[in-house]
Formats: sequence, structure tokens, C-alpha cells
Amino acid sequence: MPFSLHLPTNHPHPTSCHLPNPKQPTPINQNPIFRRFSAFSSLRTSLDCVSDGRVEKGSSSSSSLPPPPIRLPFLVRTPARVSRFFWTGNCLQVAVSVDGGRAAAASGVDFDDRWLRACGSVVWDFFIPRGVTGNYVEYVKWKLLHRVFSSALQVLATQAMFTAMGVGFSCSLPSAAALNWVLKDGLGRLSRCIYTASLASAFDTNLKRVRFTTSVLFVASIGLELLTPAFPRCFLLLATIANISKQISLACYLATRSAVHQSFAIGDNLGEISAKAQIQTVCFDILGLMLAALVNLWIENHRRQQAGFHYFIYPFFAAMDLFGIYQGLKTVHLQTLTKDRLEIILSTWIECGYVPSPAEVSEKEGINFLGVKGKCLWPIRIGCLNPKDQIPKWSMKTIQCITDEDYYFVCVEIFEGLKRIGKPSILLSIREGAEAVHIIMGMLQACYIRRALLMNNTRWEIIIEESHASDSTMEDWFVIVEDAKKSAERDTSNLIEQMVGKGWMVKNILLSTQEQTRYSFICD
Repeated sequence: MPFSLHLPTNHPHPTSCHLPNPKQPTPINQNPIFRRFSAFSSLRTSLDCVSDGRVEKGSSSSSSLPPPPIRLPFLVRTPARVSRFFWTGNCLQVAVSVDGGRAAAASGVDFDDRWLRACGSVVWDFFIPRGVTGNYVEYVKWKLLHRVFSSALQVLATQAMFTAMGVGFSCSLPSAAALNWVLKDGLGRLSRCIYTASLASAFDTNLKRVRFTTSVLFVASIGLELLTPAFPRCFLLLATIANISKQISLACYLATRSAVHQSFAIGDNLGEISAKAQIQTVCFDILGLMLAALVNLWIENHRRQQAGFHYFIYPFFAAMDLFGIYQGLKTVHLQTLTKDRLEIILSTWIECGYVPSPAEVSEKEGINFLGVKGKCLWPIRIGCLNPKDQIPKWSMKTIQCITDEDYYFVCVEIFEGLKRIGKPSILLSIREGAEAVHIIMGMLQACYIRRALLMNNTRWEIIIEESHASDSTMEDWFVIVEDAKKSAERDTSNLIEQMVGKGWMVKNILLSTQEQTRYSFICD
């Protein structure tokens, strides 16, 4: 970038570090490592370092001026400053620019301003790792809100549970309290193992929804713990249910943490991002503890007037906690491919002719807390044939025509479950040994088929309602399938190239347990 160094006569000059001269002896009492910094005060005129490396001298009649300094062809960038180096022949000089525009040695920069900038740089480096995406700071902001109120709620809930067990009263039974505590922790950890084993693939395919759902469970568990003083006889039941919810939420947090951190990494610095995340968690939790301490202090001073005040502040703290989690998850832009993200990418490719970025897909995908978002006509399902669903005769013909060279097949099925009874959908079934490129091609063909069916949706809905299929219907279906296959084979290579350019990880497609079902080709 263009870099200019102005050295007016009435301002301090850039700092210079004199290199050791072999002809001059080094004083005994002076350490050469801590060499004194000095300004090259011999320059009494202005020097303008222009972008092409030339140095223009101001008008001066003195012939004793030293040669102008030579600008070295590099600079050093740090989060708070940009340093440029110059060589005068026997002295190395450095010009420091803050925010890329002002020299730190210039008298126009106030000492307090420089001190604040230095402190801000230290705090920034302490919390924020290097090599992260631009949305990471937004994520940390919402994480601060979440952790502060979550930590405060946990302190208040723990205090309430101790009160319910009688801790601090003369009539308390330590052995019974310890037994109840061990039982609640043991049952909670057992439930955590069962939950983690049953939803292993969902942590990858529905990360945001599972993370937010378990966060709601966590906040609800704190509410149950706050109720234990009001129902001391039900302490074990309430505490066990609450601990089960907490353990489930903890399992989800640990399982999804690395994927969230990886989404912010620009390079292979996942370890640094994880370390900074732990620092953030500890510091934010300390703020939450301080908030809880202030709340408890206020309650102690107004105990008679504010009995049961915990139940009034719980809704506000819980709402702020969940709001912070929700907003934080919205800033997470995952680059991994799932069935839903791939479908959004392919639909945008077909309709608009470009590949959306992870941020665009994240906005369209949302969190989908209740799992009801995105219901559309002719939905696409990846999996295997279900005997309970109906397959139209004209669609069954395409299944009968698959060969050993095909890595997938596409057909139409009529769902017969409790939801969407009689509604048609498109099934993509993947063969064993198929790679990610085959899944992308199959999904692209299914999206092309859906677009063709939607263009004449009324006619195809009538055909599905009829039990008999004419020859023209079967011929039209074969034309749609073949045209979609040709389009998919033509566009797949260019599509994958653009997806890689947008930052998508195309080497693997993350699928749920049902979507991982494969078929094997048998030649009779």
C-alpha cells in the first residue's frame, strides 16, 4: 500500500535503532541488546517517501545534509500498528503507523489515545484469535450475553437446591442430602450417554436446531431447580429431571463445539480458536457470577419485601440467555454440506444461475426450531424405498431400468404417514460405493425433475390421484427424467468448481441415519 513518511522540523522524528559499528568500541557498561533509541535529528527538512520508492527533498541550501534514508521493501503488520523500516547507511529507522494512517511517534497522537489503543489491542488479542472470519466478533458478542445470564441463573438455581436440601439449617441431614445429590448426578449422566448414542448423526445434519433445542431444555432445567425450595419433598424428582436436561444440553454442546469453531477458522488454527473460546467462557462466566452475587446481595437486604424474587427474575434472565444463543447461532455459517444445505444451493443454482455463499445459505436455512420450516411442493427425500408408501406405475418403470453403471435412481413416491397423507414427493436412493459427486449429481437431477413437475403441477397432481396411467403419461415422465439427467451431468462439474470457490466442503455430504441407507445393485 502507499506509505508516506512526513518528518517536519517541529515534530519528533521516527525512532531509530543504531546498529553496532565495528570501528567504534562498545562501552563496557552498555548492553548492546538494549541499545539506546535515538531520533535522526540531523534531518532538518521534510522527507516525503512516495510509493515508487523515491525520496524527494525539500528545498535547502545546506550541502552538509546526510543522504536520504532508503525505504526497505517490506512492512510489519500487527493488529494495532503498521511498521515501516528505513536505512540511512549506518542507522535503522522505523516509522510506526496506527490504524494505517497516523505515526505513533508524531506529536499529534495523544499519550492517552495511544495507551487506550495499546490496551484495546491487548484485550483484542486476549479474546479474539487470529485467522477467523468476519462474523466471529458478532458471535462472541452474543456469547457474552448468553454466558453472563446463564452463569447467573446456575448460581441462583444451585443456591435454591441447597436451600431445598436444608443446607445451613440445624435440622439438615448431610448423608441424605449427599445421597440425593449422587442419585441425581448418576441418573443424569446415564441419560446423557443414551441421548448421545441415539442422536449421533443429528449433531452434524441439524446442528443449529439441536443446539438451540437443548439450550431450551437447559433453561427449563434451571427453572425446575429453582422450584425445589417450594417442593422440598420432591427434591429428588425435580433435581433428577433437571440434571437429565442439563446433561443432554452438555452433550450437545460438546458434540457441536468443534464444528462451530471450525466454521470461523480461515486456516488450520482450530486449536487457537478453541483456546480463545475457553478464555471467553471463563471471563464471561465470572461476569455472570458477579451479577448473581449482586442479585443475592439485594435479595438479602430486602428479604421480607422480596420473598420469592428468584421466580420473577428467572423469566428475564432465561429470555436473555436464549436470545443470546439464538443470535449467536445465526452468526455461525457452516461450510459443510447436508441434504438441506445442498438443496438450497442447487435450487439457487437452477433458479438464479449462481452458487450462494455459506452466509446466504445460513440465512435461508435458519435454526428451524420446530422443524416445520421449508415445507414445499414435491419435497426431496434421500433414503430407500418404503413399502408403506405408494410408487406410481409410471415411476416404477424408471426403477426397473437402472443398470450397473448407475450410482443412484430417482422416483416419485406418495407418502402414507400421519403427515402429508397422499402428498407426492421425490425419492433419491443412493447406491453403495457412491461418492459425494454422485450424491450432488443425484440431488441436482432431482431438483431439475421437481422444477419440471412444478411447471405443470396441476396435471401431475391429477395423474397421481388417478390409479391408471396412460402411455402418454409414462412417455412424458421418461422425457422429464432423461432431460434432468442430461442437465445434471452437464452442470455438475461447473457447479462443484463454483462451490469450492465459495468455500463449501464438497468432499463429503453429511447425512442422517435414514439418509445413509444404501441399495446394492443385483443383476438377475
